[in-house]
Amino acid sequence: VLFVESGGGLVQPGGSLSVSCVASGLTFAPVTMAWYRQVAGQERDLVAAISTGAGMINYADSVKGRFTISRDNRKNTVYLQMNRLKSEDTAVYYCNTQPAIYGVWGQGTQVTVSS
Repeated sequence: VLFVESGGGLVQPGGSLSVSCVASGLTFAPVTMAWYRQVAGQERDLVAAISTGAGMINYADSVKGRFTISRDNRKNTVYLQMNRLKSEDTAVYYCNTQPAIYGVWGQGTQVTVSS
């Protein structure tokens, strides 16, 4: 199983950014996919999750109303649209299944929110 995240970067507070993740080596359509983020020295936290067919979508309280998770099963891709970004959203963002496949993490994509 392989996850390849992309799309991170530097953005000013209040700005927007979209990240994406392509998954391979697994049957993508039936699994719940999720975005996680990690600040150096801290635990990796769940940000958002989306079930197959988007029948279930959950968000961490800290991102509700600002972030939108979506998926394209034809492309084995999960997306995270991030709006009204705050400095506390700065982290490395990873995708994985939910629950996460133990020990299988991509390189992540760095999102930095700073003026």
